Amino acid sequence: MHSIEFCAGAGGQALGLEQAGFHHTALVEIEPDFAKTLRLNRPQWDVRTADMNQFDGRPFKGVDILTGGLPCPPFSVAGRQLGEKDERNLFPAAIRLIDEIRPKAVMIENVRGFLSPVFENYRLFLKAEFKKLGYTIDWRLMNSSDFGVPQLRPRVVIVALRNDLVEAFDWPDVLPHNPPTVGETLRDLMGANGWLGVKRWAELANDIAPTIVGGSKKHGGPDLGPTRARKAWAALGVEGRSIAEEAPEADFCGMPRLTVRMVARIQGFPDNWQFYGRKTTAYRQVGNAFPPPVAKAVANNLKIALAVQKVFSVRAVA
Repeated sequence: MHSIEFCAGAGGQALGLEQAGFHHTALVEIEPDFAKTLRLNRPQWDVRTADMNQFDGRPFKGVDILTGGLPCPPFSVAGRQLGEKDERNLFPAAIRLIDEIRPKAVMIENVRGFLSPVFENYRLFLKAEFKKLGYTIDWRLMNSSDFGVPQLRPRVVIVALRNDLVEAFDWPDVLPHNPPTVGETLRDLMGANGWLGVKRWAELANDIAPTIVGGSKKHGGPDLGPTRARKAWAALGVEGRSIAEEAPEADFCGMPRLTVRMVARIQGFPDNWQFYGRKTTAYRQVGNAFPPPVAKAVANNLKIALAVQKVFSVRAVA
């Protein structure tokens, strides 16, 4: 089954779909460094460095699924929550592209602020627009920790299916066990340079991580978020005011910092996934990513729904 993805970022959602068995026809990402990350890891992918607002979807008509991680600031509680009035709101572009491409299914990720009461009218507007195109839209707040990711990271996943496929889709079940703690997740990376205190640190870092905060291009640097987030990290024995280049040395004393690789593992990326650019750019890519395990869980169920449709189509022809 084939997909096209917009606002692909560093590839979290794309990787999850790949793990679920989807083939990417094209990935569209406006930021050059993010696009370079995609090409660095998957040279065979057709990565387009382009503005979603200007992209022509007609050559991709009939692709099975359209996915995207649309910009979060229009709906984020950390921002002004301008919603549809925010120039960064790309839902209108998404609706245009869905009309041009006519995929069987749509999967869009956004922040939980999308579900805020202030945006109720806009959600009703989106339902009406999708209905005009022949789709039924639904959304769910999903905690990444329910799918093995060692941080809470609540995210809204928006799914729309062609009306004849709606009954074949079910939201994925959460895992029956808790994710690993920060200590369990990072002990080997934290001790990579022989830090003598790593065992004790891992024992004390005995909970999942706060939500990783990546910052925007204009705001936020290589740190683990605002004061409240840093306090939560400090409770796990992590210094959150900056990101480290390397793991602690053998004689290190105090609270260690995380490296970009450590943050990427907490986001659910495999260790062989590389991020183009220096520390600040790489960390922003990781921090804004959609955890691959969550994307994979939803994509697996979408694949089942689309497979049911294909079976029915084959039987009808026979």
